[in-house]
Amino acid sequence: MWDYTEKVKDHFLNPRNVGEIESPDGAGEVGSLACGDALRLTFKLDENKRIKDVKFKTFGCASAIASSSALTEIIKGMTLDEAAKVTNQDIANYLGGLPEEKMHCSVMGREALETAIANYRGQKVTKEDFEVICNCFGVTDREIIKAVRENDLKTVEQVTYYTKAGGGCGQCHPKIESIIEKVRKDMEKEVPPPKPEKKKLTNIQRIKLIEETLGREIIPALKADGGDLDLIDIEGNKVLVALRGKCSFCPSSEFTLKQYVESKLREFVSDDIQVEEVRP
Repeated sequence: MWDYTEKVKDHFLNPRNVGEIESPDGAGEVGSLACGDALRLTFKLDENKRIKDVKFKTFGCASAIASSSALTEIIKGMTLDEAAKVTNQDIANYLGGLPEEKMHCSVMGREALETAIANYRGQKVTKEDFEVICNCFGVTDREIIKAVRENDLKTVEQVTYYTKAGGGCGQCHPKIESIIEKVRKDMEKEVPPPKPEKKKLTNIQRIKLIEETLGREIIPALKADGGDLDLIDIEGNKVLVALRGKCSFCPSSEFTLKQYVESKLREFVSDDIQVEEVRP
């Protein structure tokens, strides 16, 4: 029995945005019924080129359904450039985590989104453009390379969990090992220099820097999209905020808080900052 979070259970039992949009602006389909998982994603843009509506149809397990549902909630209201930056790990984090053996479900969601965006932009991505490494599940070298890079994978077993590659007859294991070795060597060469340690701040300096970062880096970006944010309180490393405007009812508000507001405060203030929303 898999150990699922309550959020995974909720999105499985009560999936959001199920169905298919008629005359969509973009459509993407990945997986296959023969392999046990398949996903079709369709979206419609508004006049500002933001994702107004998005729907999915999934054939698969609880993790596949929950991951697809979560993805649609995350990307609503985003531009395509913003949506393209959503990773499979973002999907898993939104759900409070997934069992490692089920991470391929979040990868499938990210691939469907990537395919749908390419479809809208008139770009065609086919498996024929890349080498198929795992014939049992039709997984290409590109998919394995991307999974290894984005998720810091080190073993064939992990690649199987994230992509299904190697989960059949096993004949592709040597090729997968070779890809992992090459990608990780490349990654080691690309490691950026360590960031300089942030200066230790007094409580007053910390509060002031949080306020400055919110005013300079975060609130203007939210206002540009019709949203806003109020600083309610600061309790140690916890920053309590209230979302306003469009942000207050946006389906992606939780994603915005963690992946944008919190990450910016950690970048400019302190690595241990935690942002929590205060609701009326």
